[in-house]
Amino acid sequence: MTALTDLNALQASIAEAVLGQDQVIRQILLGLLANGHLLLESLPGLAKTRTVKALAKHLDAKMSRIQFTPDLLPSDITGAEVLHQVEGKNEIRFQPGPLFGNLILADEINRAPAKVQAALLEAMEERQITVAGNSHALPELFIVVATQNPIEQEGTYPLPEAQMDRFLMKVLLDYPSADNESQVLRLLRAEEFAQGANTAPTKGFELAQDVIFAARKEVSAVHVSPAIDRYLIDLINATRHPADYDEDLARWIAIGASPRGGIGLDRCARADAWLQGQDFVSPDNVRAVAHPVLRHRLQLSYDAVADGVNADQVLDRILDKVAIPA
Repeated sequence: MTALTDLNALQASIAEAVLGQDQVIRQILLGLLANGHLLLESLPGLAKTRTVKALAKHLDAKMSRIQFTPDLLPSDITGAEVLHQVEGKNEIRFQPGPLFGNLILADEINRAPAKVQAALLEAMEERQITVAGNSHALPELFIVVATQNPIEQEGTYPLPEAQMDRFLMKVLLDYPSADNESQVLRLLRAEEFAQGANTAPTKGFELAQDVIFAARKEVSAVHVSPAIDRYLIDLINATRHPADYDEDLARWIAIGASPRGGIGLDRCARADAWLQGQDFVSPDNVRAVAHPVLRHRLQLSYDAVADGVNADQVLDRILDKVAIPA
């Protein structure tokens, strides 16, 4: 099997366990291929945790779940140096924390205090953890999938802009359709019946880490023409100099996307093209990933709030105003 066939099989396997969230599953796979971290946001009960667990089930990878709370300490996630007795002698050894996994589910990340967020920030950006002055490398396959609830703000610590910018994509989950919700009920009944009958769970499809690394190499080889490069740059510049494109955009955008936005747009557009079996990036690939890559990098003005405009609507206007290469 080719890497593309394997990734399509992974997507299908996850979709069997998480119904009605095909677009979300695809965006998570894009993050996996682009080697970036993801922020999942939705109302409670929309299968954020189930989606990540389904991904971990079909990956040859170690999953760690961290439930963030206000009393969490940095050492709770990074690990700490612990005193051990070895052959009658006391030795201090490093005990790795849950961040030393391949797939990290950071549940309710905005409930963690600033010190914990700083420790997570180092892990996300540097792919290493520093404890007591010593640096410890994280696994080669390392992706953080963080979740947050947009409505419960009491007892939360809003993520700083620097940390938000380090997430490759912000993925939004919505309610399933009536048909999908009916299928969800039947799926959960079948799972409950299997548990009650003590039926051994089937492992099913499992993707090796080497396949992911091979797929990433193929993604990096996807061709990006100078015209597409220009289109990417124009989209980013439209967030920084909105007055050049539209008066309303100038009122709505307070701060535009950083260079990480352009880098993320390039990586995700190549991954999207590769998933579709293309060896080149088209404008449609760029437009397909623009919202999840850029929505969390824009800071909107008070005028935007007063007008009832959100980041996705601003991006819709930008995509309409920036010329598409022929």
